[in-house]
Amino acid sequence: MLIGEVARYSGVSARMLRHYESLGLVRPTDRTGGGYREYSDEDIRRIFHIESLRSLGLSLREVGRALDDPDFAPSELVEDLIRQTRERIAAETELLTRLRRIGSAEPAGWHDVLQTVALLQALRSKSPETRQRAALSSADEAPVPVEALVEAVLGETDPSVAGALRWTLARSGEDGLPLLARGLGSPRAEVRDRAVRTVAEIPGDRATGLLREALGDADVVVRGHAALELGLRGVPEAVPTLVDMVVEEANDVDAADALSALASRPALADRITGLLVDRLAHGATEPSARRRLTQALADIPGSTASRALTDLSHDGDRAVALTASYILGMREAL
Repeated sequence: MLIGEVARYSGVSARMLRHYESLGLVRPTDRTGGGYREYSDEDIRRIFHIESLRSLGLSLREVGRALDDPDFAPSELVEDLIRQTRERIAAETELLTRLRRIGSAEPAGWHDVLQTVALLQALRSKSPETRQRAALSSADEAPVPVEALVEAVLGETDPSVAGALRWTLARSGEDGLPLLARGLGSPRAEVRDRAVRTVAEIPGDRATGLLREALGDADVVVRGHAALELGLRGVPEAVPTLVDMVVEEANDVDAADALSALASRPALADRITGLLVDRLAHGATEPSARRRLTQALADIPGSTASRALTDLSHDGDRAVALTASYILGMREAL
């Protein structure tokens, strides 16, 4: 079969067939009387083998080794090709993500594009100072897509940078909440914690709804951040978690303050008092936990809390009794 026929049959151009010949990958078995290349059936099978290996991403040098080296180990090459393919896909995915983010910023001109690219690169810098400057400047200069800010805050370990990112996201309103909701569903507790702390800085009912859901989180730190913010927002569902925080000495001072804020509503004041007293009587066996629960009653208004403190002033635990008596004296002096 002549080279033109082989090209039509195989789909490999005559020019590429000549290139293969120059590299020694495939050589026509015969020549016609006029000196034209003539390929045998075995030559054509080799051409198809070459094309098959090229389709896997092998270079022409690797194709030659695969076909001619008897010691060639295909398993090692396949593993290497898998690694290279994964790296290429990751790079292409990263490029696609970057392009989508630039597009979502709706740049008016190339200056905006370049500024957005610079900020996106700065957010991935190894320098915390550079990341912090990028987070702060993105609020006033080139708008960084919310998706990039959320990704950055969910992965940020530096407290100052994380604070700057949360502040910037809070200024963007509720746009980042759907992405933060995904963060709250992460299997990693540290990611959920970063997500809930960011949501806590965003006002509005949608953010409050996400915080309510976070009250059921398996991690005590995540639950605690949600409860503290919900307490400040006047959400009564936070009360049991806040009481648990007092018992467990997990941000117990802040939890007591949040309980005090919720207790400004008379109906909640009695409920909070009841929970604190119940934990004192049945749930908190450690003396230090009972003292913290007693101290938490200090800023709970109403006669129910006063009666509870009166009873506690005769408690068998002297430290609890003295704490209750002191609080009663302060309340009477006001």
